Amino acid sequence: MSEHILVVDDDPVQRRLLEAIVQKSGFQSVSAENGEQALAILDQHPSAYFDLIILDLVMPNLDGMGVLQALQKTAIKAPIIVQTAHAGIDTAVNAMRAGAFDFVIKPVAPERLQIAMRNALKVNALEEEITRIRSKSQGSYSFKSIISSSEAMARVLNLGQRAAKSQIPILIEGESGVGKELIAKAIQNASNRANKPFVTVNCGAIPDNLVESILFGHEKGAFTGASEKHTGKFLEANGGTLFLDEVGELPLETQVKLLRALQEGEIDPVGAQKPVKVDFRLISATNKDLIQQVKDGKFREDLYYRLNVFPIRVPPLRDRKEDVPALAKNFLTRFAAEEGRKSLSHITTQALSLLQTYDWPGNIRQLENTVFRAVVLCDGDQLTIEEFPQIASQVSAFSETVVKARAPYPEHLIYTEPMHGIEQQRTGDEIQNVESAVQYSPTLPLSNQDAHNVQTIHASTAPEAPRQQDPWGLLRLLDEHGNIRPLAELEAEIIGRALTHHDYRMSDVARRLGIGRSTLYRKLKDYGLEQEGEASTDEGAKAS
Repeated sequence: MSEHILVVDDDPVQRRLLEAIVQKSGFQSVSAENGEQALAILDQHPSAYFDLIILDLVMPNLDGMGVLQALQKTAIKAPIIVQTAHAGIDTAVNAMRAGAFDFVIKPVAPERLQIAMRNALKVNALEEEITRIRSKSQGSYSFKSIISSSEAMARVLNLGQRAAKSQIPILIEGESGVGKELIAKAIQNASNRANKPFVTVNCGAIPDNLVESILFGHEKGAFTGASEKHTGKFLEANGGTLFLDEVGELPLETQVKLLRALQEGEIDPVGAQKPVKVDFRLISATNKDLIQQVKDGKFREDLYYRLNVFPIRVPPLRDRKEDVPALAKNFLTRFAAEEGRKSLSHITTQALSLLQTYDWPGNIRQLENTVFRAVVLCDGDQLTIEEFPQIASQVSAFSETVVKARAPYPEHLIYTEPMHGIEQQRTGDEIQNVESAVQYSPTLPLSNQDAHNVQTIHASTAPEAPRQQDPWGLLRLLDEHGNIRPLAELEAEIIGRALTHHDYRMSDVARRLGIGRSTLYRKLKDYGLEQEGEASTDEGAKAS
């Protein structure tokens, strides 16, 4: 999935040219012949569907200025690039005042239009991120701030909006990293407690001996070390919302007090002589199966039914992969701004396809950290598949691509094979059999059996053993599936190469590998290479 751009022009030739430029730039284009058709297309899609509009000013019936004025009355915030063959300062000024982002003269050069599109998309993304950051800092995080276009999340947001209108206890379920706290904040800000406190408690991070004190508070002198009175989280949330994250981690003895707080609307601070009335809205969240915990005796059944009055299950990212491109672009905009990478504003289509293919076991949190790492690694002006090696290595369709990108091997290398005193040159493309392929190409994995077979060939034809001109001594760490090769396999290949490189001089081989001769002979036996070592030793004895 890439950015959607609406092209509006009554000239069919110009319209086709614009479509070609848009598609060549890596975006998806939708065309309209006139202003009326453009408004109809925009009305058929969600307000955030189109990321950019390229609009011709001079058209029959409803012209470009009419479209600009009509869009001001809608929720569509996509930037607009206007174009016309009639250049004039007044025309440009009027278009900008009507809401246009940029102004180009027809016929526009592809390079000029590409720059205008990139700038418009970058500024639009920055404005959206600034709006989200401002909403977060001001505590006005809303359902509109949640980036999603999937049906699964649409159901979640619909349930959240319905629940926000009442005081019903809510249980948000979902895996770690799916955004349960964001849903809770959106519910709070859509309720009649929007301007009241929103107190978050991570139940899994509180020591067992401090849970009651932190949640319900304590009086001065209630226990050793209680030198002053402490107000608990329930009192801090009085009048507002209390969000208990990872509620399944609460100890059983604390669950009893939580049940009483929910039923009676009052709490018992540690050391207090009488209960304290509290008014709060409770939203709980968990990444565990609470029903199974009830069966295992780790969670009270009566408390479960008290919390699970209005359950909302947030789907994992693998079940809403259509949201991955928008989330990735949002993270790119934020991290590029934080890292001072002003020119970095785009993710290639292939990279987005990779991100959508991956299952994301860590969900949105993992995607966020992955994009952050890619921004730091990137040297260009766009994120490509090469910036996501860890993800690509786990996706079979992309593992080979990223291995070639990260460990390129020059195909033009010439290998020299001495035959009867005559040098014969062979290129990598001319290798015909498996033995030669393993012997010539350092990028192929070498199994124990392959090592034994190849070294046996070397032993039988030592005088004519071919040698490769490999100035880098490349050793491939990943197999054909993108997984790390076993250590024993790599060690066998290293020893085999050392034998070949040093003409089977065991003392030199052992010294260069940093091991003793006895250790070398033992490893030759372990990896099935002892025949080679024996053959070279016998030949050395005969020569002497």
